[in-house]
Amino acid sequence: MTEKNAFHFSNQSSRRELGNLLKELRGRAGFKVVFTNGCFDILHVGHLRYLKQARACGSYLIIGLNTDSSVSRNKGPRRPVVSESERAELLLGLECVDCVVYFDEETPKDIIEFIKPDVLVKGAEYEEKDIVGASFVRSYGGELVRAKMIENSSTTNIIEKILQLENTAVIKGEKK
Repeated sequence: MTEKNAFHFSNQSSRRELGNLLKELRGRAGFKVVFTNGCFDILHVGHLRYLKQARACGSYLIIGLNTDSSVSRNKGPRRPVVSESERAELLLGLECVDCVVYFDEETPKDIIEFIKPDVLVKGAEYEEKDIVGASFVRSYGGELVRAKMIENSSTTNIIEKILQLENTAVIKGEKK
């Protein structure tokens, strides 16, 4: 079992360490590096099933994790709900996740080009033409996997449900 790791892509020293790890891993016969990315704010069963699908595509799963500031830019100023360090800890606590790489960029393009994954995984709801890094990964013989997603399973849906429950409780006078 390989040790679990977290790296900060914007930190040059951390990026070098990631590069060294990848070199070591790729020296193993038949080893396949899998990459996916996301915010993973309020981890839920949809995330877990998606990450298990991703991990089944190879030997080592790397998660590109949006930093807090990146999540706020993409999802709005009230997000994330869970801090980047806690999201990373939760992800690394999953058996299927081997590594987390924090990134602050708008897209994971630079990380994908640095890692050069054997397999790039994104949700099936995305068209291939809209998947950042898809053409790059295919250009060197890598594989693109569009993983099946669970309908209505998202952090946004969970937040909306909590807010509806809270509003209902207030209206019914259950909330004091």
